[in-house]
Amino acid sequence: MTFPWQDVTWVLLDMDGTLLDKHYDDYFWETLVPREYARRRGLALEAARTDVFARYQREEGTLNWTDIDFWSRELDLDIPALKESIRHLIEVHPDTEDFLKYLRRLDKQVALVTNAHFKTWRLKMNHTGLTGYFDEIISSFDLGFPKEEVRFWEILQRQLGYDLAHTLLVDDNAEALAAAQSHGIRHLFFKAKSSSQQPPSNHTSFTTLISFHELMV
Repeated sequence: MTFPWQDVTWVLLDMDGTLLDKHYDDYFWETLVPREYARRRGLALEAARTDVFARYQREEGTLNWTDIDFWSRELDLDIPALKESIRHLIEVHPDTEDFLKYLRRLDKQVALVTNAHFKTWRLKMNHTGLTGYFDEIISSFDLGFPKEEVRFWEILQRQLGYDLAHTLLVDDNAEALAAAQSHGIRHLFFKAKSSSQQPPSNHTSFTTLISFHELMV
């Protein structure tokens, strides 16, 4: 595709799965946490997985979903310490830094917009060294709503002052993209390759990107 970059002022980028390899999060929440929960409770691993996954499901789409302090209390585990213990698994997608440098050359304003708790995004940004590429880093915990709700985008627009017609968002979360679409953001892209360990997923409602290089033409 030939993208009309002259029409874009603000670029909004999700973190997990979009800029960073989601394998870290998948392994953490699907493998490490159930294993530690089983060990602490003296449960069989499958029973622990059933319990933990049911708790996840109850909180999906809420701020609790990514609130690591909430999960520390809910599961009686030190979630920040567990995240730190596998920080070596935090990886940047191979196309990410090229794209961020490209946006700098184009002199675009760039914001990281994430549902991640501040302890999580700080851990990941400190590990990857990407912080300097962003004009703003904004979490759903700063605004009081998850990205799956239109209210998040309304408050974000007031805070950043972006023009809906001249703003681009890339996210691997279709529900967040749908909320941004309802808000009126014009340029929306679904990042299909969220994890290095999983095949790309397609989406019929949004333009799909396998790699950021598709926009760098």
